[in-house]
Amino acid sequence: MTENIINFVTRHSYMFIYFLVINVITFIVYYIDKQKAKKHKYRISEATLIAFAAAGGSVFALLAMYLIRHKVRKPKFYIGVPLILVLQIIAMYLLIKYKVL
Repeated sequence: MTENIINFVTRHSYMFIYFLVINVITFIVYYIDKQKAKKHKYRISEATLIAFAAAGGSVFALLAMYLIRHKVRKPKFYIGVPLILVLQIIAMYLLIKYKVL
């Protein structure tokens, strides 16, 4: 089992690098928006924040929501971001199961 995971990661390292980078960028974008909110400055749109989660940054979007307490009261986020994460996990599972990746 562990060997299969290592082989998969090795073969698809570009994909893991992408997910790492998009998640870090997503966290930074959420953080910047939170700082702008505190200073009552021009904000990053909610559509942009959701788009970063949908582009693969849902793990760190969720992490940012609860670590920096940002957008946790908005249903679009406290329902939407976890839903995006679940859908991404299901999609990844199916892509691996049917050997698309």
